[in-house]
Amino acid sequence: MPIATPAQFKQMLKAAQDGSYAYPAINCTSIITLNAALKGFADSKSDGIIQFSTGAGQFASGLNNKDTTYGTIILAEAAHRLAEQYDVVVALNTDHCQPEKAASFLKPLIEATAARRAKGENNLFQNHMLDASALPLAENMEISKEYIKLCAENEIVLEVEAGVVGGEEEGAAGSEDTPEEMLYTTPEDMVTVYETLNELGSFTFAATFGNVHGHYKPGAVKLRPEILKKGQAAVMEKYGADAEMDLVFHGGSGSLLSEIRETLDYGVIKMNVDTDTQYTFTRPIADHMLSNYDGVLKIDGEIGNKKVYDPRSYLKKAEEGMAARVAEACSDLLSNGKTLFGQI
Repeated sequence: MPIATPAQFKQMLKAAQDGSYAYPAINCTSIITLNAALKGFADSKSDGIIQFSTGAGQFASGLNNKDTTYGTIILAEAAHRLAEQYDVVVALNTDHCQPEKAASFLKPLIEATAARRAKGENNLFQNHMLDASALPLAENMEISKEYIKLCAENEIVLEVEAGVVGGEEEGAAGSEDTPEEMLYTTPEDMVTVYETLNELGSFTFAATFGNVHGHYKPGAVKLRPEILKKGQAAVMEKYGADAEMDLVFHGGSGSLLSEIRETLDYGVIKMNVDTDTQYTFTRPIADHMLSNYDGVLKIDGEIGNKKVYDPRSYLKKAEEGMAARVAEACSDLLSNGKTLFGQI
């Protein structure tokens, strides 16, 4: 199936909210990682989200160019073609984009979608993230209002964040001196976000509840999912049950499965997965290199073994390793077996 249309993406979000499950949002950087994500979704009969960071776009554009926007468009166009092979529904998102990068990254991507729409084609992206979480909430909402209006004109959902996710990933970072109160989104913050953006367009909200970027041993990350519960309750108490927000879980590595599942009851419909899939991609490559040391290197003037230094020999293993971790994420988030393919 081709990439979801804007209407189909909204149906995906509603189905997840109604069914108390969430979609894995898999960061991809190449054709190989795109194929791994799609295989993981398809093997699980799960719909899902593929997303690209600014760093992924720069990487994909090549060593001589480093054009973040161009590389991201290339990845998105490839995803549109590759997704046609699978019987699941997939949407495309861009990950963390700070305000200082938004004009040179998000605006050209929104324009690329507008150009496709003018030709009667599907959106290039269904979702974009603006990460203004390092700013005071009032400033965050001002710039978020600008971008949600641009997105709404093209039926794009905007993902916003308030509160700082700890750790570091692709330039999104909470420093050691980040005040503790900024690591946790308050009920008042969630009400403000809803009141500011609800009438302007469709949005999802990445609330912070102790989550951190990076990799940690299970149990090391101290989540407080009750923050999401209290925030949703505050919004719905004021504006009714229909005001329940579509929430996004960033920095899930190292979280206990019980905590991940608990967030699904509080409105989480998307969880970003990057660190774990990076490792499961790289681990088979490391094993291949160490197991075939004499073959991948021409040691002491020997000729090596073409079969093991052919990049396809180890990148296929990497793709399989990452696909398995994507399937695990589908199971963790209870999206497996719930594809809307053929229903929307």
